[in-house]
Amino acid sequence: MNRESESLQKVFDSAFAGISQVRETFTPQLTPHETGRITTVSTGIAKVSGLPGVGFDELIKFPGDVYGTAFNIDEDEVGVVLLGEYWHLHAGDEVERTGRVMDVAVGDDLLGRVIDPLGRPLDGKGPVTTSERLPIERPATPIMDRAPVTVPLQTGIKVIDALIPIGRGQRELILGDRQTGKTAIALDTILNQRDQNVLCVYCAIGQRAASVAKTVAILREKGALDYTVILVTEGNDPPGLAFIAPYAATSIAEHFMQAGRDVLIVYDDLTQHARAYRELSLLLRRPPGREAFPGDIFYIHSRLLERATHLCKKLGGGSLTALPIIETEAQNIAAYIPTNLISITDGQIYLSPSLFELGVLPAVDVGKSVSRVGGKAQRAAYRAVAGDLKLAYAQFEELETFARFGARLDENTRKSIDHGRRIRACLKQPEFAPVSVPAQIAILLALTAELFDTVPINQMTDAEHAVHEAAVNLPAQVCARLDTATKLSEADRKTIIEIASQALETFQPMPNAATKAKS
Repeated sequence: MNRESESLQKVFDSAFAGISQVRETFTPQLTPHETGRITTVSTGIAKVSGLPGVGFDELIKFPGDVYGTAFNIDEDEVGVVLLGEYWHLHAGDEVERTGRVMDVAVGDDLLGRVIDPLGRPLDGKGPVTTSERLPIERPATPIMDRAPVTVPLQTGIKVIDALIPIGRGQRELILGDRQTGKTAIALDTILNQRDQNVLCVYCAIGQRAASVAKTVAILREKGALDYTVILVTEGNDPPGLAFIAPYAATSIAEHFMQAGRDVLIVYDDLTQHARAYRELSLLLRRPPGREAFPGDIFYIHSRLLERATHLCKKLGGGSLTALPIIETEAQNIAAYIPTNLISITDGQIYLSPSLFELGVLPAVDVGKSVSRVGGKAQRAAYRAVAGDLKLAYAQFEELETFARFGARLDENTRKSIDHGRRIRACLKQPEFAPVSVPAQIAILLALTAELFDTVPINQMTDAEHAVHEAAVNLPAQVCARLDTATKLSEADRKTIIEIASQALETFQPMPNAATKAKS
């Protein structure tokens, strides 16, 4: 027992000596903790005093786990944009700096989830667990790190893939009056990315809850939710959340792009984003400009859309394709926000309410729509048929307007008008029914070969459907060549036209009695 007591005493003495040594060498470290007070609270913003070291865009913590970002840095106070429910905040409440900027969770775990800009789940599937976060505001990729846009992004919509092609890494604006099918085009494009190795991010900005629920239901029903992230702010959310939503969605998409993957992001819509920024700016007493928008309204969209690009091979070769949506008023595409975004993007798809009322769906006005990347991001098979098609359609629209005056038309003019009507009929397409590449090529080739010109106009829908179904019988090697950059050979062209001709045989008009008598 004596030996055990002595050994325990030695252990105790050595431990005591170690503790004493640590106590003697310990010097306390002071951690600065900067706090302030709320001076005023109003709709979506707060004024805070007592934070002399705060930086622009720094995250500030309010009582009740509400956060805000420093927006106005003045001498005496800081204007803060609130990012949550602020009804319980009052003047005099204490706030504190966090020392970091606003960031968002990123990663594969977000696929199939519906979240808000703060990363909180809205789908009832439990918390979002990711190991990585990225700032929502990030500098765009330098020019030297980018690659040309050469790979097409198939939308599954015939009029877009043929006449207004979109490439991976492009920024294509979708604009038109309300209720003309803008969101439907974006959703069709997302649905067509199934099995195309393209991930999608859908950002709903200030949308009605019913519209968002309908969109989520469509994507879930069509099986597109597996490769899609949905980020939502509703119309009754604070304007600060609507403002940061597209930046947070872009950071989520950039994470996938930097991993070498192709990503499609839809902003629905940036009109609401601009209005939220205008509301915040006016509340914070920033000087208004044209249409009461602040002077930097162009910059908030340019720094957002400039992040969409195609990375060079040494950075993985990923791409981020942006489809921003803008709502026009009374078909005025020369308004302030639409012209800003037209000048930022690489082309626009304009949806005409006149075509919509005539039942031409999708209501794409080919004359006012353009893709500045053009044929460089289009398959060679499309280029072989789309050039003549666009010219014939443009001529038809001019002749159709001229024919309304009741002038007598010669035979060639009547043929051009009849051919143009069949082009328009073939470019019609129901929503949520994307068309595959072989089927599109077969229909377009049949159009350019004037195979549809003998089909009665009231049977055009059935005739086009017949060609669509016949395209399934195309030889596998022909379908494989349609997906490559090689030109459409004459043999392949003849094979496709022959299959289309066989499909249209039942739609040819029956010869009348006079023709039979002559024969």
